[in-house]
Amino acid sequence: MTDLHLSLDRSAGRLAAQIAAGFRAAVRSGRLTAGTRLPSSRDLARDLDVSRGVVVTAYEQLTAEGFLIARRGDGTRIAPLARPDEGAGPPPRPPARPAEPRAEPAVLYDLSPGQPDLSAFPRERWIAAARAALRTLPHDALAYPDPAGVPDLRAELASYLGRVRAAHADPGRIAIMNGVAQGLSGLLGQLRADGHTALAVEDPTSVRQLPMLAAAGVRTVRVPVDEEGLDVAALARTQARAVLVTPAHQYPTGVVLSPARRAALIAWARDADGVILEDDYDAEFRYDRDPVGCLQGVDPDRVVLLGSVSKSLAPALRLGWALAPPFLAEGLREHRTHTDLGAPVLEQYALTEFLRGGGYDRHLRTMRRRYRARRDALAGALAENLPGARVHGVSAGIHLYVELPGGCDEDEVVERAARAGVSVAGARAMWSPRRAEDAPPALVLGYAALPEPRLVKAAQLLGQAVAHGGGG
Repeated sequence: MTDLHLSLDRSAGRLAAQIAAGFRAAVRSGRLTAGTRLPSSRDLARDLDVSRGVVVTAYEQLTAEGFLIARRGDGTRIAPLARPDEGAGPPPRPPARPAEPRAEPAVLYDLSPGQPDLSAFPRERWIAAARAALRTLPHDALAYPDPAGVPDLRAELASYLGRVRAAHADPGRIAIMNGVAQGLSGLLGQLRADGHTALAVEDPTSVRQLPMLAAAGVRTVRVPVDEEGLDVAALARTQARAVLVTPAHQYPTGVVLSPARRAALIAWARDADGVILEDDYDAEFRYDRDPVGCLQGVDPDRVVLLGSVSKSLAPALRLGWALAPPFLAEGLREHRTHTDLGAPVLEQYALTEFLRGGGYDRHLRTMRRRYRARRDALAGALAENLPGARVHGVSAGIHLYVELPGGCDEDEVVERAARAGVSVAGARAMWSPRRAEDAPPALVLGYAALPEPRLVKAAQLLGQAVAHGGGG
């Protein structure tokens, strides 16, 4: 049996996460190669002196991320796509970040998607982090910054993304951006300069995303999404060699890219000499289990991981990042050098301190509890007041994709809901015109900004909007 050399720090807890991290490190270093057969969960549990459930959890997580393959009769093996890093790869390409419709001022119940609970911004903790940073900040740190971002922030982000998103993170591969939108803009410029004329995007996708991509000068190609996520076979039939995806929680349907599709997408990128732009827009908010690790952790030389604090803290901070292959990361540094000389410094140092002191982790734990309660309240109220509706996607994020009962007129439901004081987004505009013809009427409902009692009332009003002329 293979000697795995897995070491555990039992005092640190989270043993399943430690086992998974040990396997990832062994694959990336080349110590475990594709096809290597692993011990059964029972045998490994006995060897490590842990419960079998701990090993099963680790194996399931790694299988979901594409590092392992489990087949009946053949046991569990290292996946063919999981191989050690091969250095800087092909030129990467950028995506555009999802954006959502805004509510009108007179609305009583704003269920517009994409808005976090801004009242929960941790003002006192943020002020404390900013003060702590300013107390020790050397005078020369107030000069023009490194266009790629403050080195201390990039180091903290590398640690955070490696720990929480199972990313293959190195500070030198991170560029700090003014949100995901700027990261996409800079990446798309590089892709266009490299000869890319098309960018594949998911179908459906955010209505605010497409105009931004068009403004960047690339042609978008829509690729269908189904219950397993992006249809990689359909992607391969296009001429695009760059694709923008939301694999952890597809926007807007909420599905998670399946293990088979993850493997197929990485294989497509390698075969097509392509680039995957991974928008990790709300991956911190998974309520039924730990989120699946990012695609970038599987192939860091083919995938650009884009993230920000817009959903976790507030969009107003305009702080985001791109974790990219070295040549793309350097291109983003040059982009900032030639356009705006880098992001505001004080906010970067405040976020550094917030991460370093554990404030960010504590805030996320609080918001996960709050958002889960709100999601459950809205889903339960919809089941009661709209019994024919179907909520799609996993228990995650800050929105629901709700398929309306058969016979409903989506536009009429949206209009009647607005007259009742409830702002909702119809889903039809998020589909390509061809697929919109067959897509069932649906709503995309944001629930993060309202407390549970108001969500219940909004669901009651939605039920009335459907019953009184919506076609249900």
